[in-house]
Amino acid sequence: MTEAAASRINIGIFAHVDAGKTTTTEHLLYESGRIRNLGSVDSGTAVTDSLEVERQRGISVRAALASFAWKGVQINLVDTPGHVDFLSEVERSLRVMDCAVLILSAVEGVQAQSEMIWNALRKLNIPTLVFMNKLDRTGADPAAVLAQAHAYLSENIIPVQRPLLDGLDYAGAEDLWDDGAEPAARTGLLEMIAERDEALLERYMSEGEPDFAAWREWFRQRTTTGTMYPLVYGAAAKGMGITALLDAMLDYFPRAGGNPDAPVSGIVYNIQRDKAMGRMAFVRLYQGRVRNRDTVKLHLQDAEAKVTQIRKVEGGRAEDVGELAAGDIAVLYGLSTARIGDIIGDPDPVPAEAKLAVPLLTARVFWDADTDERQVIFALGELADEDPLLDAQWLQEERELHIKVMGPIQLEVLDSVLESRYGLKVTFGQPSVIYKETPAQAGEGYIAYLMPKPCWAILRFAIEPGPRGSGLQYASVVRSSDLLPQYQNETARRVPEALQQGLRGWEVTDLKVTLVEGNHHVWHTHPLDFAVATPMGIMDGLARTGTKLLEPILQVRIVVPEENGGRVMNDLIQMRGSFEPPVLQGERMIIEGRLPLATSLEYPVTLSSFTKGRSTFTSFFAGYEECPPEVTAERTRRGVNPLDQAKYILSVRKALQG
Repeated sequence: MTEAAASRINIGIFAHVDAGKTTTTEHLLYESGRIRNLGSVDSGTAVTDSLEVERQRGISVRAALASFAWKGVQINLVDTPGHVDFLSEVERSLRVMDCAVLILSAVEGVQAQSEMIWNALRKLNIPTLVFMNKLDRTGADPAAVLAQAHAYLSENIIPVQRPLLDGLDYAGAEDLWDDGAEPAARTGLLEMIAERDEALLERYMSEGEPDFAAWREWFRQRTTTGTMYPLVYGAAAKGMGITALLDAMLDYFPRAGGNPDAPVSGIVYNIQRDKAMGRMAFVRLYQGRVRNRDTVKLHLQDAEAKVTQIRKVEGGRAEDVGELAAGDIAVLYGLSTARIGDIIGDPDPVPAEAKLAVPLLTARVFWDADTDERQVIFALGELADEDPLLDAQWLQEERELHIKVMGPIQLEVLDSVLESRYGLKVTFGQPSVIYKETPAQAGEGYIAYLMPKPCWAILRFAIEPGPRGSGLQYASVVRSSDLLPQYQNETARRVPEALQQGLRGWEVTDLKVTLVEGNHHVWHTHPLDFAVATPMGIMDGLARTGTKLLEPILQVRIVVPEENGGRVMNDLIQMRGSFEPPVLQGERMIIEGRLPLATSLEYPVTLSSFTKGRSTFTSFFAGYEECPPEVTAERTRRGVNPLDQAKYILSVRKALQG
């Protein structure tokens, strides 16, 4: 590891909405000396909430990068959104972070998004520190929240501090590693660590007076490898616990690695726009070094781009640094064609991504007659560059624009951004659920595309249902002597496109498609014949297999006063939901279960109304499941159906010629 890399940590800061992420980030910047005056979320002056809509609403809607130094170590900190509607920003940030701080509220406890992020952190094995915030609030219950963290997140979360009182009497926290800490609490810390590691337990049982320095080092080794997770306490809004949090980052997190002398390898994890400088590509570099005016390769595009400037950007401020080295994060300008997920240089050192965000709703965009539709299409195209899951689709024949979203808050934010950035006033239709289809049984699809000449393409596909959540698996068993590789490649490229609309108009998923036969003609085959033939062969196969309808399912946790529990359980049954036996916690009832999104879109509002606001409803996407037979959902097909082969061939050939 190089000296430069050894003094840098890349940290993502994550939490459920309103747990205090942005406030904590602001105090970290202030305590480190990076900013002179504290901003606030409520007044719209937080450094990392630089968008107008963030200042107005008091929530983060996109990941923001801030850099500061603490005790000689450079820290790149990414403050991520906490609302589930902006989960795609969280997903992208996870990919480039070496370490994570997960903030839990001492009042609200472990909430749905906290649990989802935790699972993603564990999947990627990212070392994680837990910061329990808001210990100064009425209703704070650190012991209960720690029990929740052990139950819902991990038994290996270890408090390395002891809170001194809580609520309005909160007086800070005591470091249990300090010699002056309460002896019983120090012993309890060692016992918690020892119970979770057989080698340490044996050591603990056999040694006399414990060597706390050695135990601290053993614990630190396990935190840096992501097998144990320290927990510290604080009240960020009052600046309490912030210095200890900064020290804990240095104590328990590994430094960023990467060889600056190796070939360049990095990833574009975020795209934003600067009014003066244009497209900003946020890049994490894993190895190598990039300087101003260097030419870099965009691996996925097989293209090159020249870097015009390298800046550190935070809030509305930017600093030209001239170079980006392994282990660091900065903004590269000049990558005009770069997209989110583009790999710069060598792809091998770039880690895998954790898929969290799945848009479950679709909405149509409307605008006034005097608004130029081209401006709306352009604006939403740019916004889809910044968040590819928006998947803005312009339907030329219908003159309609559709987008995919995570939830209603995202639509409100899009409305605000379109007006403030582009001067456009739009409205959105009622969001509708995105269903999917899957083959009902195994079967074959066949097409002999021989007329009208000149053309020649013969394809036969085997189509089989796949496990739920498996997506599309494609393979070919056709010899290159029967079908040239270039034609096989064109077919493989067109299969996912052909599956975008099934028999009911929805995307077809969870299936295996195998090309089992293929032929071309030496004289009559045109290079694009297989682009025309593939959708006809696929749709022929789906017509033979039939399809089942799939719907998105939510995992929900509902907390209500005990007297409302019966009504909630009845509601869940009416909504085609299922649930575990309820758990009583004092005067509250906790109900966990699964619900179809389609039946529960309005339920959080209904629940809040009849419980007079004394309830919580948290949910996260749990996957697609087969709909019962009585549920039907059709979507109008876009373009000509390949099952109507004569009409489809004419329409496609005309488009290809045009």
